[in-house]
Amino acid sequence: MTDTAGTPPDPDTPAGRRPVWLRWAALGSSLVVLAAAGTGWWLYRKLDGNITTDATAVAELKRYERERPAPVPRGGRNILLIGSDSRAGENAEYGQDQGTQRSDTAILLHLSARGHGVTAVSVPRDLMVEVPGCRTGAGKRSAPRFAQFNLAFQLGGTACTIRTVEKLTGIRVDHHMVIDFRGFKDMVNAVGGVRVCVREPIDDPDARLRLPAGPQTLDGEEALGYVRARKSLGDGSDTERMSRQQEFLGALVTKMQSNGVLLNPARLYPVLDAATRSLTTDPGLDSLKDLYDLARRLRSVPTDKVQFLTVPRKPYHADPNRDELVQPDAGRLFKRLRADAAVAVVPAAERDGGGASPSTPATGGPTGAPSASASPGGSASPAPVPTFTGTNAAVNACP
Repeated sequence: MTDTAGTPPDPDTPAGRRPVWLRWAALGSSLVVLAAAGTGWWLYRKLDGNITTDATAVAELKRYERERPAPVPRGGRNILLIGSDSRAGENAEYGQDQGTQRSDTAILLHLSARGHGVTAVSVPRDLMVEVPGCRTGAGKRSAPRFAQFNLAFQLGGTACTIRTVEKLTGIRVDHHMVIDFRGFKDMVNAVGGVRVCVREPIDDPDARLRLPAGPQTLDGEEALGYVRARKSLGDGSDTERMSRQQEFLGALVTKMQSNGVLLNPARLYPVLDAATRSLTTDPGLDSLKDLYDLARRLRSVPTDKVQFLTVPRKPYHADPNRDELVQPDAGRLFKRLRADAAVAVVPAAERDGGGASPSTPATGGPTGAPSASASPGGSASPAPVPTFTGTNAAVNACP
């Protein structure tokens, strides 16, 4: 019998040295970690580099800093979302233009710092407003004029649009984002489509859209047609188109907040890639970290506190094909957003059924005025929260 307990170690193997296979395993693990870190860094840099920074608009706005409104108190933020429908490049398939900038969608996104959630306010393209003198693409200055809202983007791009919104509302725009057709389509495709409820069959050759009535999951091309179509749907007004846009955005927010997107890297990366490739924004939101912080903030907001409405307006007295603000309703809305105060929205049918006064316009006016009333003890009771016609992301899902 051989005693191996006292066998001396191999003189060629240093004391404590690991077997060869363990050394190779450690080396392999290190290489995997380094490769993963390198890939992650490459992806981050790629997404970060996708974003286009709009330094021109920021420089232009600095020229008018003295006339701009004060920031929202206590850390609230306002972001102007602009949908660009330029026909340049790949977007030429949607028709030809004369080389001018075009935008039919403008939404002022208010992020409350006081727990009131997110309020998205659509500004109609045909709203008659005071457009200030702006620097044009040719380097010249346009004269101030009273005109349709979407002329501001056509004349002076983002900076002119921001100044027009600030002049209209008295609300400071802290950041802006411009997204084009391609980016919108790619984002919808990246999340796997968005489910909406089609109220009546749609057959619109101009929008390249044919859909039956009922619940439908739209891909990017269908979604673009759905939010752009106007003349063939409902009464053909821009009012209905904005309502569809708001409902669709609510459904998209719900889909984006789902774990199937946020917790699925295979789906989240294409969403981020699509968003960043088609996004032009100010330096305050031009990095992936900035967008992630914004997305995380939006993620924490319950869907019933993500609200959509349109500025209170009615047909313009001099031309029924244009719009004008309804006062004092619009002023009340703007004042509350400036103060980061609560705003509530309800569907039009619910509002009208709840006893709205006949003088309350059906195009976004409030049902409650923000005034205090005297209690039996003589002290003023809390002011009621004004309620406007609109919707929220929690009620957009199809049954």
